[in-house]
Amino acid sequence: MCTRKKVHAFVRVKPTDVFAHEMIRYGDDNKTIDIHLKKDIRRGVVNNQQTDWSFKLDGVLHDASQDLVYETVAKDVVSQALDGYNGTIMCYGQTGAGKTYTMTGATENYKHRGILPRALQQVFRMIEERPTHAITVRVSYLEIYNENLFDLLSTLPYVGPSVTPMTIVENPQGVFIKGLSVHLTSQEEDAFSLLFEGETNRIIASHTMNKNSSRSHCIFTIYLEAHSRTLSEEKYITSKINLVDLAGSERLGKSGSEGRVLKEATYINKSLSFLEQAIIALGDQKRDHIPFRQCKLTHSLKDSLGGNCNMVLVTNIYGEAAQLEETLSSLRFASRMKLVTTEPAINEKYDAERMVKNLEKELALLKQELAIHDSLTNRTFVTYDPMDEIQIAEINSQVRRYLEGTLDEIDIINLRQIKEVFNQFRVVLSQQEQEVESTLRRKYTLIDKNDFAAISAVQKAGLVDVDGHLVGEPEGQSFGLGVAPFSTKSGKKAKSKKTSKEPLRPDTPPSKPVAFEEFKNERGSEINRIFKENKSILNERRKRASETTQRINAIKQEIDVTKEALNFQKSLREKQGEYENKGLMIIDEEEFLLILKLKDLKKQYRSEYQDLRDLRAEIQYCQHLVDQCRHRLLMEFDIWYNESFVIPEDIQMALKPGGSIRPGMVPMNRIVSLGEDDQDKFSQLQQRVLPEGPDSISFYNAKVKTEQKHNYLKTMMGLQQAHRK
Repeated sequence: MCTRKKVHAFVRVKPTDVFAHEMIRYGDDNKTIDIHLKKDIRRGVVNNQQTDWSFKLDGVLHDASQDLVYETVAKDVVSQALDGYNGTIMCYGQTGAGKTYTMTGATENYKHRGILPRALQQVFRMIEERPTHAITVRVSYLEIYNENLFDLLSTLPYVGPSVTPMTIVENPQGVFIKGLSVHLTSQEEDAFSLLFEGETNRIIASHTMNKNSSRSHCIFTIYLEAHSRTLSEEKYITSKINLVDLAGSERLGKSGSEGRVLKEATYINKSLSFLEQAIIALGDQKRDHIPFRQCKLTHSLKDSLGGNCNMVLVTNIYGEAAQLEETLSSLRFASRMKLVTTEPAINEKYDAERMVKNLEKELALLKQELAIHDSLTNRTFVTYDPMDEIQIAEINSQVRRYLEGTLDEIDIINLRQIKEVFNQFRVVLSQQEQEVESTLRRKYTLIDKNDFAAISAVQKAGLVDVDGHLVGEPEGQSFGLGVAPFSTKSGKKAKSKKTSKEPLRPDTPPSKPVAFEEFKNERGSEINRIFKENKSILNERRKRASETTQRINAIKQEIDVTKEALNFQKSLREKQGEYENKGLMIIDEEEFLLILKLKDLKKQYRSEYQDLRDLRAEIQYCQHLVDQCRHRLLMEFDIWYNESFVIPEDIQMALKPGGSIRPGMVPMNRIVSLGEDDQDKFSQLQQRVLPEGPDSISFYNAKVKTEQKHNYLKTMMGLQQAHRK
């Protein structure tokens, strides 16, 4: 059952040294914010200008840390997503007010991370706390720039740019972005890597109010799918969390935007205006039509705005007097958003494979009940199982005798037998047709009258005359037509070409999938072998963990059954009267055996659960080894591919020891540093940061890997440009 609930709206005030205390005041409940504006004396004596406003919200976050913001705004939304509820968290406000800092935070500092990385961390922490469910996590990163859709993760090597532009598609299940890549993440570090990859591809610009102003709306979506590890459970739940970082509204006179930045600001203000129109329409209960399709932003967020979703808005405002007009506009938007209602509901689906297995079990039980019913009504000769070959052969014989006239009628037993009788009629008819056709073919040469090519060929061979009558046929001989292959032509022998010992470099580089297969068989064969071995060990541990989980579930079910039987025995003993001997309670043998059985089952449960915990630790370690091998394999492949097909041969020779390029000849920003590498930096960073926050290792590890990748790509591009010059 879905229940309607209001959208939660919070306000976060950007810290400043010149806070307007006389104009902005907070209520004692920390949920009210009052704005006071001095009257403009230039309007004269008669001045009806409004000077006071009061806004009632769900919370005011002033001088709040990133931890407090997440606990207040996002923690419950993410927690409910694991239970099957969709969630959306949106940051709205003026440019430079702190929306991106609230949503993403400062990626350089773990403590200053925003809502998005904290949500990813919470998701994987909660997955570890739910061993009874198999939960998969997928993510996508969408950018809306100048009313065009872009995939921020399309730069990954296994994705690539889309040939066709992305479009917004609606179906009964909701709104989807066709062409947007969705990536499976098995651990926290992978999710952070995807986040940092998308962040490096975002479009930013600089103006007077913000040096790093986001010029696009971005939607990071986390897709969750939870299946019960109990094999009989056919239901599973799905959910998604939309984390929306809107571009900031700006007054062109204050920001001083020009050229491309001015065009971007126009698109941003236009889309935010359409978003406000949609919010106003949703808050009006009398409105039938909601203008979602006016722009890509509102269309893509149609599910979140007033749909099946837990919706939270964070409005970022300035605390300065100079920005008071924009602050009022943002607070009005937050007040309108609070009027919008949503209908969150659990997204339950059914596993088709498990449903089939459960239906098969139910069918077997129904057959058993039907057999008992037939035995009680003296119909024991009736069977409901599929017919075997002997029964089908018997029905076929009855049908043939019926057609020949030796059998007057066929006895009817059940519906399955009636269907098989009709089926055997079809079989017998088909067999008779084939027998007639084979008899005719033995006596005559059958040619289709409409096949003029076959008739012409037979006439040329002299087998029939012009009228189509048979002329004659050589005894014991036949002829056939065909085309001899080129390799069997007489007088010519195939000559093998001499191949050079060293392969020549192709003019056009081969596709990466083809080259990757070649690399795995040659230079990367050893790494690939280690990767396969680690992966097989990981699969074996996962299989053992799955079997252990099944045993634990079976033991748990048996414990529940034993407890019910023990409670029944206790209640029966209490009804019949309890007996004591020297202050000790006397129980019967059956209850005593149940107590012993329950004790043994609990002991088995604890032992199996300990084994499962050990296996999970081994799986985590093996997964780490597999990920390391996979990363090493891909990195080695990239180096081999660039050396073999991308980097010019003359530059390769120059970069080798003793080559023509010496230190100082190439700018430092065009070559990779040969001193302290990124791994050394990461190790030092780990030693410095881990004592303060042990959970930060995945965050920093993903950050370093992303920087390594982009530094490598920049280096390769620099080398190619140097070669062109």
